[in-house]
Amino acid sequence: MSIRHISAGLITLVLIAPVHAADQSPDQRDQEFSERMAKTVLVGAFTMDSQKLDAAPQEERYEITSVQKSSGNIWVFTARVKYLNFDAMLPIPVPVEWAGDTPVVTLTDARLPGLGEGFSCRVIFHDGRYAGTWQHGKVGGHMFGRIEKQKEKTSDLRDSDRTPASSD
Repeated sequence: MSIRHISAGLITLVLIAPVHAADQSPDQRDQEFSERMAKTVLVGAFTMDSQKLDAAPQEERYEITSVQKSSGNIWVFTARVKYLNFDAMLPIPVPVEWAGDTPVVTLTDARLPGLGEGFSCRVIFHDGRYAGTWQHGKVGGHMFGRIEKQKEKTSDLRDSDRTPASSD
């Protein structure tokens, strides 16, 4: 493929991309984001700036029950937070800005209940993925991964313990 074809393709993408964002009202965009993020799990990894560049990232997981717009650009992410011995479902208010049709969490020196102060991040959510930077005091790094829908919980019975339904 020639550079000319690649350039034409990129120009077309740049010209077409804003059309989708322009088709939605802010209320529609907000509703779509809320629905897309409800009952999801962010499954991914994070790095720390103090690690060597070739060090393997560490796993992370965030279980999100709901994401609701509060007022202005503040959204409430109700999420399960697990950190050391702390494990709780918390409503976490965070600012969300929009880059076209892409939501970006913009937390700066925030206090999170049970976890302390000085949390900052910039995280984008796009096409089933998330990526960004994080900072807690003097420690920071990158984070990235997939956005997956939570699996529906079934009863505690194993499949072998269930009896087939009758077909009357």
